[in-house]
Amino acid sequence: MFATRRLLNAVTKKSTGIYGLPVHPDPRPQLITLYNDTLKTLEKFPEHAVYRQATAALTNHRLSVVEGTEDINKIEESIDAGQIEEVVVQAVEELKLAGKMLEWKPWEPLETPAPKDQWNYKYNDFN
Repeated sequence: MFATRRLLNAVTKKSTGIYGLPVHPDPRPQLITLYNDTLKTLEKFPEHAVYRQATAALTNHRLSVVEGTEDINKIEESIDAGQIEEVVVQAVEELKLAGKMLEWKPWEPLETPAPKDQWNYKYNDFN
């Protein structure tokens, strides 16, 4: 009976329960498009850029999960990042961030050198 209820809820989901986040009628195609667009954007980054490496790994993993099944519940469980609608929002925001990171070029050297010992902290500095 539990499986039947869960299936019924998946088909008749009326609300995400999150204010301002409506139920997405068909999230899989949108996620596939967003992930592919993100990967295309990441190709413009230098291969040594840590952001490119980390984001490409995450995006490829999520893309393989989404392409691997049509069951939204399985996608949500595998990705483990909230409801599918939240995953869509995350994908949109990651694509936007990738565009900004491409503009900002954080892999390039600083225009002015960082002050000496900028990243060396002592425990007493925080008390």
